[in-house]
Amino acid sequence: MSIQKIARLAGVSVATVSRVLNNSETVKDKNREKVLQAIKESKYQPNLLARQLRTARSSMILVLVSDISNPFCAELVKGIEEQAEQNGYRILLCNSGSDIARSRSSLQLLAGKMVDGIITMDAFSKLPELTQLIGETPWVQCAEHADSGHISCVGISDIDASRHLVCYLAGRGRQRIALINHDLSYKYARVRQQGYQQELDAQHRHWQSIVYASELSFQAGKKAMGELLQGKDKPDAVFAVSDTLAAGAMSAIEQAGLRVPQD
Repeated sequence: MSIQKIARLAGVSVATVSRVLNNSETVKDKNREKVLQAIKESKYQPNLLARQLRTARSSMILVLVSDISNPFCAELVKGIEEQAEQNGYRILLCNSGSDIARSRSSLQLLAGKMVDGIITMDAFSKLPELTQLIGETPWVQCAEHADSGHISCVGISDIDASRHLVCYLAGRGRQRIALINHDLSYKYARVRQQGYQQELDAQHRHWQSIVYASELSFQAGKKAMGELLQGKDKPDAVFAVSDTLAAGAMSAIEQAGLRVPQD
């Protein structure tokens, strides 16, 4: 089925069908309904490549995730895809592993105009290199952020979140609150640690213990918790900077025969 046949079925011009397919607001409502009904009845599928050539738009967004196996990244991608589809876009997912060489390979799609924009979830330390590679393409960075304001970023206040969590644990009577952190080249790891320490200082608590997991994985979280349990003064509460590390920590606690409070 061609666009010409759609026009004949709807009783409108080819130009009107083209404007409907491109979501133009200049089409009269009654003509739009005729075209949409003709498309539905004929089960017409537009030639996306031809549309891209005409409009210089792909309606595709490149999403570079640091680790798709991380539940946080997976949930974020689900939200991105949902919002993209609501706005007429599709996503192209690439697992960069925060590796610039792999990112560079994926970003070649920008040169070919295969995507209209990009969303990344890379470490703060990678942002200067990504800035050079991405250039003027519309870009949003998730979680990590640059203070300069040159990059559009979406995230939370990591310091406030950390302080709130430590305050909550302290309010539950916990006296020795430990932290399982990750690679400090990630900005969120640094600022969450700052929030942890700031709240301990604000509550005049001098006991603190920080262990750095080798990676954001279940096993790394389990190993880090094991190190904390081997210390002279064992913690009675633990703040892990990611859900994956927290899951590993809980496994180590249960394996040691200790109770995991459900509070």
